[in-house]
Amino acid sequence: MTLSATEKTGVLVGGSGLIGGTLLHYLKTQAEGRLNVLAPNSKKLSLRDPDDIRRYFERAKPAFIINCAIAAIDSDPQLAYETNYLGTVYLAKAAQELGIPYIHLSSAAAMPNGQNLGEEDRLLLGPDLPNYTKAKLMAELTLEHLRKVGGLDYTCIRLGIVYGAHDHKIQGFHRLFFAIIDRSMPVLFTRQGAMHSYTNARKLPYFIDHTLSNRDEFSGQTYNFVDPNPVSLSQLILTIKSYLELKTPREIYLPLPLAQFGMGIMARLVRLVTRLGIEARMPAELMFLKNFYETQTLSATKLRRSSFSDPEPEATIFTELPALIEYYVTRWEHLNLIEPFNRPFFDPRRRAEEFLHAPDQLLQEIHQESDQPFLKQCALVDQAEGKQPWISDGY
Repeated sequence: MTLSATEKTGVLVGGSGLIGGTLLHYLKTQAEGRLNVLAPNSKKLSLRDPDDIRRYFERAKPAFIINCAIAAIDSDPQLAYETNYLGTVYLAKAAQELGIPYIHLSSAAAMPNGQNLGEEDRLLLGPDLPNYTKAKLMAELTLEHLRKVGGLDYTCIRLGIVYGAHDHKIQGFHRLFFAIIDRSMPVLFTRQGAMHSYTNARKLPYFIDHTLSNRDEFSGQTYNFVDPNPVSLSQLILTIKSYLELKTPREIYLPLPLAQFGMGIMARLVRLVTRLGIEARMPAELMFLKNFYETQTLSATKLRRSSFSDPEPEATIFTELPALIEYYVTRWEHLNLIEPFNRPFFDPRRRAEEFLHAPDQLLQEIHQESDQPFLKQCALVDQAEGKQPWISDGY
């Protein structure tokens, strides 16, 4: 590929996840000719190996670095420390020595519970924090230190509960979503009135692009990148239930002590099953079970007052639900993770049924369609909806 004279090439670490994958798609389709990224996997670039990082960046000589990489939230102390903290420090030092911007994706996990939390609100560092939280908090503190002592040009972007299509892992918000669809949530594991902030993954690339183009404003700054209005967890769960026309979860609020007791019993059962040679584990998100019952809302005031303009101010978790439901239900059905839902809705032409029961008939239909144009049907923009097709189909 030949780069234009004005195109900047950066390095994106963690490109296989929801955030990284969304960024890659944006840079490929919306920033072509301006921004280009190399997205090495862990075999090409290990955040746990400083020599690996040094050699890679000496060869690549990028114009910017974006770090979306994280270890699993239930990782042991060593992996959380080496990937989520030390890897962040290595990348930041590489950016500092190269004199280039460093964009770091952080998390609301580094913040306390409460309402309308600002960028200055952070947990106190201590040994009792979960490994994931501790590493994210330490990373933010070290970035500030490197800025102070060495002038690091960085922007730290804190995310709330992230939602979006094209996440191939069942984690975070999608773990909750899966539990509802799988009918494994009989009642509400939260309390009435518990509110949280959500982050639209599709909007984030626009903000990162903007910060790279406006370093004077965004250098050395931390921003809460969340939707302006917080969301009631119980309202969200019941809305998903209503969309799917399910009977559960019932609108019964399970007290936290009872939920913790039940999780303790389940954890013992999982350990017993594991000893029998059956692979099983509790969802990692349950380590934050207490947070389901507490309110944590992040202020978007600083973001709103910046020069960044929201590309879709009307988009929220509720407006995106129909597309998310269609994408994930279809995907999880294909993977045999859930029982089939409304076939005519998700497969209006019933071709999956034909493939199963009448393959010869389907073959003839496909052959009859062979004279129809293909590439000309692949419109870049859905004129009816006014947005790119990947928004709803997970690209």
